[in-house]
Amino acid sequence: MSALLTSTVGSFPKPDYLLKARTRAAKGDLTPEGLRELEDRATLDWITFQEDIGIDVLVDGEQYRGDMATYFAENLDGMVVSGLVRSYGNRYYKKPIVVGELRRTGPISVEWFKFAQARTQKHVKGMITGPYTMMDWSFDEHYGSREALAMAFAKALHEEARDLEAAGAKVIQVDEPALATRQDELPIVVKAVGAVTKGLEAKTILHTCYGNYDAIFHYFNRLPVDQLLLEMSNSGLDLLERFKREPLKKEISFGVIDVHSHVVETEEAVRMRIEKALSIFHPQKLWISPDCGLKTRSVEEAQGKMRSMVAATRAVKKDHGIA
Repeated sequence: MSALLTSTVGSFPKPDYLLKARTRAAKGDLTPEGLRELEDRATLDWITFQEDIGIDVLVDGEQYRGDMATYFAENLDGMVVSGLVRSYGNRYYKKPIVVGELRRTGPISVEWFKFAQARTQKHVKGMITGPYTMMDWSFDEHYGSREALAMAFAKALHEEARDLEAAGAKVIQVDEPALATRQDELPIVVKAVGAVTKGLEAKTILHTCYGNYDAIFHYFNRLPVDQLLLEMSNSGLDLLERFKREPLKKEISFGVIDVHSHVVETEEAVRMRIEKALSIFHPQKLWISPDCGLKTRSVEEAQGKMRSMVAATRAVKKDHGIA
């Protein structure tokens, strides 16, 4: 792979036709086959869009998922799903409940990865919600220990990661938005993520967002992955000075798009963020990405933001003579 690659985090907004279809399916007015056909269409639309604008490492867009934790919970034995619980603002999700021993009975996201990868010559990420976040976002009525539950999730998710790799995934991302929830549990994060990534030959990425990065900074180099994908723009690039003092010993995917804003960044604004990242990180170890998934934006906003990101990256590469 060349330097200064572009990618994205995982989710894209669902088009109106799919949102309406999911509502109909929930009411029993649309068959699972009919819904799947529209999920296929939306996934292909986002693969095509990423290829058209020149993204280097693609995602499937997660058109078949609702919430990132609920999706995996619905596909693991030992779990049920509650009613709606508020996550933040006016965003809600169905909170998972652990009621027995966790067990993965078969592949969860592998067929979707294969569907997406078969439609492009570029690498598509395999994407897994991390064991610590699955633990933190679930009610536990069985294990009685946060660490024991995190490790139970890690065992099941390691099986998923191995199957993604066997299906051809060269890049596997573990999403841990809850990483900074409790500083005293950072050793559990390291242990659980390590259990997921152990033995994998694929490039491994850990994505996190939210929280006090400065307080958990000393754990960044201990996380058992090849690359960290970090929200940087929403926090005003405030970690750059610390990265100067305490270099990151692994690759970074640098968030240059604020996914919490409806404003579509200008190419000039994104170029400035990339230039600041290049002042610290070697281009061979620097990827360019949004802060987080774009599913909360409109389709038009998400596409505009991604176009600005790719255009800015191309301009910076040209200026610096980066192939």
